[in-house]
Amino acid sequence: MLVCYKGYKANTNLAGRVVNTKKALARIMEESYEEELIMTHGSSHRKLLHVGAHRISQCLDTYQRRFKEITSRARVRFEQCDWPGMQADAAERLELYREVVDRVVDELRQLFLVQIQNRSLWAEMRELYAAMIEGREDREIAETFFNSITRRIFATVGVDPGIEFVSPLVGSTTSTPRRRTWRAYSFAPRDAASIRQLLSDYAFGVDYENLDRDARHAAGELDAHLGRTMGEQAGEVRLEMLPWGFYRGKGAYLVGRMVVGERLSPVVLALLNTTRGIALDAVLMEEGEVSILFSFARSYFHVEGERPSDLVHFLATLMPRKPVAELYIAIGYHKHGKTEIYRDLLRYLAESDDRFELARGEPGMVMVVFTLPAYHLVFKVIRDRFALPKSTTRKAVREKYDLVFKHDRAGRLLDAQEFEHLKFRRDRFSAQLLEELRSASQNVSIDGDHVVLRHLYVERRVIPLNLYLEEARGPAAEAVVLDYGNAIKDLACCNIFPGDLLLKNFGVTRHGRVVFYDYDELSLLTACSFRAMPTARTDDEELSAEPWFAVGEQDIFPEEFVHFLGLRGGLRQAFLGRHADLFTVPFWQELQARIREGEIFHISPYAEQRRRSPVLSG
Repeated sequence: MLVCYKGYKANTNLAGRVVNTKKALARIMEESYEEELIMTHGSSHRKLLHVGAHRISQCLDTYQRRFKEITSRARVRFEQCDWPGMQADAAERLELYREVVDRVVDELRQLFLVQIQNRSLWAEMRELYAAMIEGREDREIAETFFNSITRRIFATVGVDPGIEFVSPLVGSTTSTPRRRTWRAYSFAPRDAASIRQLLSDYAFGVDYENLDRDARHAAGELDAHLGRTMGEQAGEVRLEMLPWGFYRGKGAYLVGRMVVGERLSPVVLALLNTTRGIALDAVLMEEGEVSILFSFARSYFHVEGERPSDLVHFLATLMPRKPVAELYIAIGYHKHGKTEIYRDLLRYLAESDDRFELARGEPGMVMVVFTLPAYHLVFKVIRDRFALPKSTTRKAVREKYDLVFKHDRAGRLLDAQEFEHLKFRRDRFSAQLLEELRSASQNVSIDGDHVVLRHLYVERRVIPLNLYLEEARGPAAEAVVLDYGNAIKDLACCNIFPGDLLLKNFGVTRHGRVVFYDYDELSLLTACSFRAMPTARTDDEELSAEPWFAVGEQDIFPEEFVHFLGLRGGLRQAFLGRHADLFTVPFWQELQARIREGEIFHISPYAEQRRRSPVLSG
């Protein structure tokens, strides 16, 4: 009998919990723990420390093993054109972290009983766990995993350095990688042979449609890029390519960089699996193009990198302006991405005098949205009550954000990371914002010198589309208006209807792409009923200010969209010239039918002119 039960046996109310604890310990030992671990650590206190730390470590191993198993399926899914399987794997991997953390928290509660919130015990266990993970390939992920457990158990407000890993690891994401993670290829002008070898080195179980053609095309694109950027001074050129494919949706991407002396530029070879075999669809060599590929508005890649920080370090050399947090999130480690977001925010607050203030744009009826003037993120808190005509609930709003988290975002839905129990000094908030936050008292406490945000979402900051169009002129404004229509269509192709198409609910990224960020009225396209407006039968019906016909909750009348665009003059005409089909019922009903029949669309993450058009023709 373990000494850790001493003192509880006499309490009959705890009898059942003791039995549960015995069962939990037995299960742990069955799952590869040696009995010596339990029996040879002296006191009850030491036993708890070792059992708890080892259990957390073992569950971390379980998480990483399953994460890699799911990720490793992506290549086969791509080879077999198993797009439903790819979607199922993406959903399974997103749920995995919560599933594993839930399990270990439940087991620790059974093991520790009333000791579960003994901070001194957890502080010691943190040190023991730190020793266990020393030298791990994924140490930063291991630290975040431990923090997830303590925050769940203690509902920690702010940070608690005694029981959490707070400071970022020295060298975890910014220093030179521990080992070389890439394959190197020499490249000379018009050197299709080296590109052919490069493509051949990715061991797909499906042949290329025309490997020589694709090698010549890629070599030509690389030559052209060198001519534009280096002129006659190119010198020796080396390609350094990560050996793992990056998979998402229907695409596979070979990611690397071109090195010329001290200069480098990204190189991404985008592949599709066509009816005739694998084909090169595009060659991306501009930082902006690659940044869009790894956008915060896209779903996460499946890539088999061995050491996450090495992979992130390499990607950071291709996209130096992209925050490290977004790179971790892009490769599927969204929980550690949240850790990096929070650490970066704390660093920014420590190094600046900025205060949180209301974000630009029209105040939201559902959310209080605020930011820091020079920071790249916005923070969104759900209000207690919603002004008319909003009829949703706080629970329904959270469900919509959860839907977006799990859904294909098609490059058009902002990734929103969910946070709880953040704590900041009150004097870092503007008076206007503090007053506005009183309308969100269920999620915000303003007490003494601090503001506690019990629940909020954090998103990348973009310019609201209505504000952008107030300031932009000429071709830039027209391009964004046309992309606004493209965004609506891309969302529809991935089975999303925004609900509210007002310009203020869309934003413009620094690359000029239009994204959607107001999710409270969002729904699945297949849940909507698209109808034509009935024809009035009498003058009274024609002149009625209220609908004279029955309107269901899911009924949508596309011809009415034009009245809500908020576009005028040439911008309105440009939009109607390109996207008039959005105002017709057949457009929406045809998409619904195709989605219901199981069709999965490929939404290209790069401009159409970048594509090698013959690939998908004929």
